[in-house]
Amino acid sequence: MISVPPMAIDPPRLRALVVEDEWPARNYLVELIEASRLAEVVGAVADASQAREVLEATPELPVDVVFVDVQLSGAGGERAGLDLVRSLAHARPPAFVFATAFDQHALEAFELGAVDYLLKPFSEDRVAQCLRRVRARAPRAGAPAPGALRIVARRKKSLIFLEPREIWAFEAADRMTFVHTEHGTFDLDLSLAAIETSFGRAFARVHRNWLVNIASIKELERDGAETHLFVGPGLGDEGRGVRVPVSRDRAQPLREMLLANATGLRRG
Repeated sequence: MISVPPMAIDPPRLRALVVEDEWPARNYLVELIEASRLAEVVGAVADASQAREVLEATPELPVDVVFVDVQLSGAGGERAGLDLVRSLAHARPPAFVFATAFDQHALEAFELGAVDYLLKPFSEDRVAQCLRRVRARAPRAGAPAPGALRIVARRKKSLIFLEPREIWAFEAADRMTFVHTEHGTFDLDLSLAAIETSFGRAFARVHRNWLVNIASIKELERDGAETHLFVGPGLGDEGRGVRVPVSRDRAQPLREMLLANATGLRRG
């Protein structure tokens, strides 16, 4: 009898959060992490306050590793990344990796418990090496893959439980967050940054105040310098969908992303 060796089962990917205030550097690091196939980026934010909000708001799907720059815009400035790591050094923190252009903070970073210290410009091999180090330090073998979260919203004194496929978009307005669905619009306690981290790439941030379900996008409309989406189950029925503004800097990347996953339009 020929014995067949058991199939190797790849461990689940690490869940990574990127904290970088420069948009090109943030996107490039996200691409390198995803290309390694060792981790999935579940959030990419620009400052320490957003990172802290994400990390504290989603305990059900913990982030395994945080890539953070030493210098960040906003409060803290030149040491904001170091201060962020120091403030989160509590029970069961994620692994921290500093990804920065400044080598003079390496000693302090390792004293704070950083797993690695990446210097710009990053490379795919160096990022993959870093992620292997993170995985070796905190193996997740046997950890169950998290299932899809449901969103809990409010309707007066009731709690409403929603599946991701039922959701058209999330909106931040008047210091509140709303979820637009086929069942109506409801209040949420989470920020858009926390929601974006929980659902990863199934939802796209198209405006600072809007996060939309990519699968529910039905129309991309351009009128001069303005771009809008219609998100819902069908076309042209405002009662069965929602019209969403798209910020100017996100319009072209969004169009390219939608066309990359569709066919039928002649290009050139």
